[in-house]
This record gives sequence, C-alpha cells and structure tokens, in this order.
Amino acid sequence: MPVEPELFELATAHGVAVRYRDANDDEVEVDRGVVVDVLAALDVDAASPGALASALAEVRSADPDALPATLVVDEGAGRTLPAPGTVTLEDGSTRSVGEALPADLPVGYHRLACGGQDVTLIVAPPALEPPAPTWGWMVQLYAVRSERSWGCGDYGDLATLLGRTASEQGAGALLVNPLHALALAPEVEPSPYSPSSRRFLHPLYVRVPDLPAYAAAPESVRTSVDALRPPSGDLVDHDAVWAAKRSALELLRPYDTSAPTDVDALDEELRDVATWYALAERHGSDLHTWPAGLAHVGDAGVPDARRELADRVLFHAWALQLADAQLAAAHAAGAVMAVGLIADLAVGCSAGGADAWTLASALARGVTVGAPPDDFNQQGQDWALPPWRPDALAASGYAPLRSMIRGVLRHADGLRVDHVAGLWRLWWIPPGRGAREGAYVHYDARAMLAVVAIEASRAGAVVVGEDLGTVEPEVTEGLTSHGMLGCAVLWFQRDDDGELLPPRRWHPDTLASISTHDLPTAAGFLADEHVRARAEAGVLSDVPAAREDAARDRSELLDLLRSEGFEVDASDPDAVVLAMHRLLATARSRVVLAAFTDVLGDVRQPNLPGTVDAYPNWRIPLSRSLDDLFTDPRVTAVASALRARA
Repeated sequence: MPVEPELFELATAHGVAVRYRDANDDEVEVDRGVVVDVLAALDVDAASPGALASALAEVRSADPDALPATLVVDEGAGRTLPAPGTVTLEDGSTRSVGEALPADLPVGYHRLACGGQDVTLIVAPPALEPPAPTWGWMVQLYAVRSERSWGCGDYGDLATLLGRTASEQGAGALLVNPLHALALAPEVEPSPYSPSSRRFLHPLYVRVPDLPAYAAAPESVRTSVDALRPPSGDLVDHDAVWAAKRSALELLRPYDTSAPTDVDALDEELRDVATWYALAERHGSDLHTWPAGLAHVGDAGVPDARRELADRVLFHAWALQLADAQLAAAHAAGAVMAVGLIADLAVGCSAGGADAWTLASALARGVTVGAPPDDFNQQGQDWALPPWRPDALAASGYAPLRSMIRGVLRHADGLRVDHVAGLWRLWWIPPGRGAREGAYVHYDARAMLAVVAIEASRAGAVVVGEDLGTVEPEVTEGLTSHGMLGCAVLWFQRDDDGELLPPRRWHPDTLASISTHDLPTAAGFLADEHVRARAEAGVLSDVPAAREDAARDRSELLDLLRSEGFEVDASDPDAVVLAMHRLLATARSRVVLAAFTDVLGDVRQPNLPGTVDAYPNWRIPLSRSLDDLFTDPRVTAVASALRARA
C-alpha cells in the first residue's frame, strides 16, 4: 500500500525514508505498513487515522526556531542564536554569548543554554590530517597461531605481528578484525561483527603465560595451567579455547594482587558489562530469555543479582582488564609504524548482549539492521543487530557514540568503520518482518562525523570508512571532506563502462586491498572456490551462471594484469597472486594492505555471507604458523613489492 502525503510528512520529520534507490538505481517505494512499524519503533504512533493526525499535529506545532537537542558547528564558524545565552565548555568553564556563537570556541563537547533551552554543543575539528603513503597487512587475529598461543591468535601474537612487520619489513600499518568483547556462555560467539560490547575487549585473546599472575604463581600451579592448553585443529575451536583459558584464569586469579576485590569500587561501565557476563553464565547470552527483573541494567532485580554473583562479576571485570592491558602492550609494539594498529569497528552490537543490556535507551527495541535486496542478496540481509535511535543519540549529546569510539581508539592508531554509510542512514527491519520489508532511517551525519573526527583527532588516529557496495555519493564525499579514507578493493574498482580500473587510477584518499573478509581470497578467486563454497552451502540459485561469471571475472583480471605490464602464466597461481600484489603496489591509495590469506595461497575466505552453519565462518586458521610466516618466500616477496611503493 502506498504512503499518503500525511504519513510522508510525518515519516520525513522523523528521518524515515518512504522511498529509496536500489542497487540498479531504480526508485523503490516502501510499503505503508513498514513505514508505520518503523515509526512505532521510534515511539511515534501512526497506526490509525486519529493517531496519525495527532502525531502530525505535534510535528507541525514545533517551534521552527528551536535549537536541536545537539547543535553542531565547525571550529572557527559562528552561528546565529535565537537569544543570548551561556556556553559551558567541556572543561567546566563558562562563557556568555550574544545572539551569535563566537568563532573561537574550542573543539569538543559543550553545553549551550539559550532561550530557555539547554542543548549539547559540538564544535567539530577541521579535516583530519591524512596519513603519508604507506603499506601494511590485514589479518583476522583468531586465525593466527604460534608456538605460544592457545588454539587461536592472541594479543601476544598481535604484538609479534606489529613488531616484526615494522622492524623486519618496514610495514606502516596493521588492520585487525574487531577485537570487541563477544559472548562467552554457553557458547563463544565466533563472529567479531556480532559483539556483546563494542566498548570492551575480547578476553578470548588473552595470552595466559604472559600474565603477571602466571609469573607469580607456584610452579605446581603453572604446571596445571600449562596442561590446560588446547590442541590445535583444522578449525579454530573458540569454545575449547575459552574453556581452557577460563580454567587457567580461575587458577591464576589468587596470584594477581591487582585483581579487583570490590564490585562497588569498579568503574560503572566495567561493573555493568561484567555483571552482564556473570548473568550470562547463569542464564545464557541472550538477555531476552532472562528472568523478569533482569532485562535491563536498571531493573529492580539487578542489584540483588549482582551481590549474589559478586565473585563472578569480579572475575569477568578482571578478565576484561587483562584484555585491555595486553592490547595496550601489543599496541606499543607498533609505535614505530607510520600509521600503526588500525582497529575495526563493527556496525552494531548483539541484540541480547552487554551493550544492549546497558544502553537499551539508546537502541531501537526489536528492530534489526541489514540491507535491502541487491544482486548478491536477492532477499535482502538481516544482520540481527539493533540500531541506535537517532533521537536518543541527539538527546544524549551522542554520549554512547563518543564513549564507544573513544574506547576503540584507546589502544589504536586508526579506526576502520564497518558499513560507514550507517553514519548517514541504516536499513531498519521492524519486528516480525523480513529483510526485504525495511526502510532507511536517517541520522544526523554531521553530528556522527563530528564525534568520530573529535575522537580520532584526540587519539591522533586515521579513520577509514568501509564504503563498499551500494553507497550514496554523499558518503564518499563526506569522508573526503573530513579527511577520512574510503576503501578501494580490486574486485570492485571499475570505470564508467564497467571495466576493471587500474590501481594507478584509484582515488588517493583510500585504503586499498585485493579483497576483504567477505570476499574470495586471491587463490580462491583463481580456483573458483567462492563458487564451490556457495554452491555447497546452498546459497546459489544458478551454479552454472555463477561459474560463467567467475570465469569472466578471472579473465578480466588476467587481462588487466597483462595490460599493466605484468606477464603472468594463468597455470601458476602463486605467480598470479604475486603479480596481483605488484599491481596493488601501483595504487595511488594512501594506505595499501595485503592479507596473509591472499599471500599464502589460502583458498577459503574467512566468512561466507548468507551462511551460518553451512560454512566454517570465522574459524579458519592461516595455513602457516606465525613462527614460519616471516620466512615464507611468498610473504617476503609481497612485502618487498609493497615496500617499494614507499
């Protein structure tokens, strides 16, 4: 059913789009019922004619001169105000202002009292300083294994990667998968893009033998701890790794004199997230299945539950602190790099996790985000992650976003924002509807970008926006104007005629790579592994057509290599992969990254979109151990090729 003018006006006032352009640039009308459901998720009732009229009357009666809940201005720019007022600066000092904001207000988060209103005032910094051209690596940390790690990569392995790629290869950057805290009980969540909390780090990556408590423990205890180390298998067994590390931490905790002993003395954010983990041990990692009185951090039953589970709260708080300390140490190992460690930020948090429990008022209840149908996912995508409420963010002065970005950058030199278009708009899927039945909800991109820019400038960090796929031009333009980089991936860079674009013609304000974790590896692309895997998983409707497409894509790539002066023998995959990286080295992009999965000839990609159990997503280790990585001739050849571009 189409949307009538009154509902269109109401939806637009609340940032809900009633139409959008799809991947083919065709205009698609959103069903009226979907618009009503999305408005309901924003606590706007439009379900009946009377309710619609009442909600629209409220919108129309709003004071057109009223300030927004969060006002954003650029540094050095003034703004007319409805009346004189007072600015309370971030440092607590106050300034009286006339009917215009002065141009000398400092960058940061302030308060403005004016004309009976008290709003957040964000002064955005100038464009970030882009990094000097450099190169480096990208890696899934869990996939790394060494002689000292326990079944999967850890923060110690990350320190080795940062230190050795910098000192031995001259690399300037290392991009790692999101290190967010994931669910641990009853099973460990394997996907780094479905975090329980984006503000804290994953304890699974703690290296047990590096802990001060391990050094302080008696030899008999260390022997017992050593015996817990799980064996390595063909796949990473997240559950077995955590079971071993949890047992080891239980044994070592008495020997850490710095371990917290008083729940009430914990930082509030840490206490609340640790409380969620303690409750999840008892009730499972989906808060929607918890008993009454525990559904939100502020519910009546939480204080008693926290007291009852105090020891488990303290254990999880300690584990989160250990993760933070070890990432800090790893981060320091990359201090000499031109850029350093680039942290990945997932687009959302688990609907049943710690952030959903502690930040519920800032999230839309029951709604999930995803993507509308396109050529790759004809039914659309539902990522099962709740979105921020734009109105709640504005009312809070974007405090949850500020805290999250600050936390991710605490031990990082760069930030990759997954699905960066989400700073502008997100595809909301209302409760009870499928992925096709959604609508775009718009955010104040100026405010969102200002927060990212402030936190990045304070951390001295580079920002990269993952702007692949169907992205509005304003996204890429907005990133560029703020001194942030976009992404350039070899498979996707094409000219207006649809031909593969040589890297020497890519936009310089990008982070360049051959592939991503959701796409075929270089060797997998050459061997049609991505077709075989999707066919076996049952996510291809026409396998022969997919094979034809893959053959055409492969032929295009080989033609591009040859046209750019790289003569290759298609029957020698290692030679083709090296030529691909030499081609990548010609990119104008400021940062060029290679993936170890590509260089080592691994055929399985880390994640196969559209699958859950039909493919071993987020469990595939690298084919070579970290101990052998730096002597592998394929790695040294690619490092040499990329180093030459600098």
